[in-house]
Amino acid sequence: MSGFFRPEAVAAVARWREVIAAAGIAALGLWIAVRPGGMVMTGFGYVLILVAAVILIPALRRARFATGAGQGPGMVQVDEGRILYMGPVTGGSMALDDLRVLSVRRDGSDQSTWVLADDAQLLVIPVDAAGADALFDAFAALPGLNIDRLIHAVQSRTKGSQRLWARDRAPALTP
Repeated sequence: MSGFFRPEAVAAVARWREVIAAAGIAALGLWIAVRPGGMVMTGFGYVLILVAAVILIPALRRARFATGAGQGPGMVQVDEGRILYMGPVTGGSMALDDLRVLSVRRDGSDQSTWVLADDAQLLVIPVDAAGADALFDAFAALPGLNIDRLIHAVQSRTKGSQRLWARDRAPALTP
């Protein structure tokens, strides 16, 4: 069966699966709401439409964030606030609480990488590494991060480095 569909089509459906599911829930809710069945069934249909709308917004953001993950070098895992990258040449881990600067960099060969920096290290993760989709939820937890700017930076073809987020330094206790 896997030979029946093109790999690009399977990847596109996998990328947009949450959006497709939310649209299916909304269609079911609309179908239930417009059928004659009384106030309870109509209300249930409207509740399904509302649930689909709540699911749809983050699902659209996740789908736009995904950039064909799994095609690039290395593997990313996010576990309890710690990002782990295991690459063919380099790797490392960083806790989200220690993260000071988040940037995205696109080089001359059109390869994009996440650049994470804390006080002691720099972690460079290809945007399309296996498991890189999990970074969306990790980055979304950063206080003050603009999600739309993050998504735009991933989709942009502009060369160079772009700082997306920096942690505010806590004021010193003594002058």
